[in-house]
Amino acid sequence: MTPSIPNGLAAALLLARGRPEGLALLAPDIETARFSFRAALICLPAFLGLRLLSWSLQGEPRNGLIIALAAELVGYVVSWAGYALASKLLAEQAQRGAHWPHFIAAWNWCNLVQYLLLLALMLPPLLGLPNWLGNGLGLVALGYALWLEWFVARAALAVAGPTAVMFVLLDLVLGLFIGGFTARIAGS
Repeated sequence: MTPSIPNGLAAALLLARGRPEGLALLAPDIETARFSFRAALICLPAFLGLRLLSWSLQGEPRNGLIIALAAELVGYVVSWAGYALASKLLAEQAQRGAHWPHFIAAWNWCNLVQYLLLLALMLPPLLGLPNWLGNGLGLVALGYALWLEWFVARAALAVAGPTAVMFVLLDLVLGLFIGGFTARIAGS
């Protein structure tokens, strides 16, 4: 099976609905894993749009827009690549290294679903809906994103639930660390 963007998108949509057969659309090889990093390029406009919208609502970052944008872009790349590398080590520790290419391909494509969810969460404030509604939807979205990562790890790596939690925690810890570092540089 040749890696393709339509297969990646279809796999992500199936996985996002809790359907492990989405994995069948992604070959469990390193070529598919490499190809799946195109998802980062597809998500980049959404990432930039979310950052710019956030700055337009909260005010320009203290260190200026150019520095903030550069810091955020570096953080984006480091976060995406950093998780891939760290999850490979974790997969090897869990004796699932052979399954890692399949996992990282699924994880990459499922990030598209998470970015679409983040974009949808920008609608309530833009439509003037109450903050409590946006906050509640944000909590639901966070719970769903955590579940999706857990589900993908469990299905693609063929591991038990507690082991899949470790992959989710790794992503959270890296994301918080890189996000905090990036915010300090950006002056947010």
